[in-house]
Parts: sequence; C-alpha cells; structure tokens
Amino acid sequence: MNSTASQTLLTTEDTSPVTVINPAGASSFLLIGDHAGKAVPALLGTLGLSDADLSRHIGWDIGIGELGALLAERVDAVFVRQTYSRLVIDCNRSPDQADVIAAVSDDTVVPGNAALSEADRAARFAEIHEPYHAAIDAELARRDARDLPTAVIALHSFTPMMRGPLRDQARPWQIGILHDGGDTRFAQALLAVLRTEGDLIVGDNEPYRMDLIDYTVPRHAYPARAYAEIEIRQDLLASAENCAAWADRLARVLPVALERIGARRI
Repeated sequence: MNSTASQTLLTTEDTSPVTVINPAGASSFLLIGDHAGKAVPALLGTLGLSDADLSRHIGWDIGIGELGALLAERVDAVFVRQTYSRLVIDCNRSPDQADVIAAVSDDTVVPGNAALSEADRAARFAEIHEPYHAAIDAELARRDARDLPTAVIALHSFTPMMRGPLRDQARPWQIGILHDGGDTRFAQALLAVLRTEGDLIVGDNEPYRMDLIDYTVPRHAYPARAYAEIEIRQDLLASAENCAAWADRLARVLPVALERIGARRI
C-alpha cells in the first residue's frame, strides 16, 4: 500500500494532482478547493480502506468539486482544485503538522499511512502537495502581473457530526465563514451579507477556527489579500440540485460582500 523507496509516486495511470477550471476566468474571485478530490495514486492502492470510507468526509470535502465548478461558471472565476484524497496528503496542512498525512481520521485508522519512510513522505509532498500550491502561486502571480484584483475564496464542506470524545453532537450551521489573520474585512462583510439571508444559521469561525489549522489561506492570502474560507454542511451538498442552489446563492452574495468593502472588481 505504500509507495516504493524511490521518489516517484504518480505514474502514467494517475491524473494530475491539480486541475484549473476556467483558466481564463475574469472574476475578482479566485476559487480554491484543497479537498475537492478523492483519488488515490495507483501505487497506494486504496490506502487499506474501503471505497465507502474513501467516499466519506474523511476522504474529501463532499460536494466541493461540483460546487466549485458551478460557481466558477456562474461568476466567471478560476477554480484551482486538488485531485487526490486528503488522506494521501492534506494540502490544507503545513508540512510540519502531524495530520498532514493522517494515520487516523475521525477514529478510522488509515493502514496505508502507517510506518511511511522518509522517501514515501517526500514523494507525496513533491508530487501532490507542492504542485497544488505552485498552481495557486502561479495564478496569483499571473493576476498580479496584470493588476487584477483578487479575493481568495477557499471552498470546503463539513460533516454534520463528528465522532469522538466531546464531539458527538450535531452541527447546526448550514454555512460557516472562517478567518483569522491578514485582511479580514471581506470575510466579515460576507458574514454580514449571509446573515441577512434570513434562512441560514451562519457560523463565525464555526465549525472550525482557522488559527493553527489552515495552511492554504494563510500562505496565499496573508497579509493583505481579501479572502474568506467558506464551509458548507455536507448534507446540503448531497445532490446536483443542492450544489447548483448553493452556487446560485454564493454567486449572488459574494459580489455584494466585495462591494461592501469598497473593493475594485471586474
């Protein structure tokens, strides 16, 4: 289940670790999906897990691949999305975080992540983690070179309930907006706009706090880019119709939030 000692992980059987959807998008919004995919490289088999486990929330952010593509179409945005399961390597974790390659996730042991060699770990970073972040860096550099305004929108989804001590409780929020350092004005404006919708329970740094957890937004948006990390409850993204409805809603509220902070937009 582990890769060989060589530093090659992905083969001709495998797809690229990152996909850029609508690369010519002209919107001020740059959409990113750290956990949008659930593929596993051929050399890793199934990581010792069942297809059912890989399809659970531990394997990916359910619904985000479809939501991101739909939202990119609606607002003419670039969407940079990860291909591989977060259990192979979590692209929203820094290299020094213990759960960047998780041995256990939501009480589920991941056999394919046990006793990895340094070469195994290095291959996952070099062939999946680093190319994904390089693609985001490249898109931001392209936009900056053209003096295009950018608000980084990280799309995630969360399970309605987590198992484990003190965590066996329902999560009431339909959507949460995460923020911490950097320029939080856009995230705060988006929170305010969502709260005017009237039919949502909106979490402010719920069900997670951004601090000490996230890697992607701090790396690419701090200290001065507008940003928001959006978390949507996974049971609300369980169908194509639901994903389309959320894409419609976000396409409506994101520009309003941007206007509230007086940002220049295309």
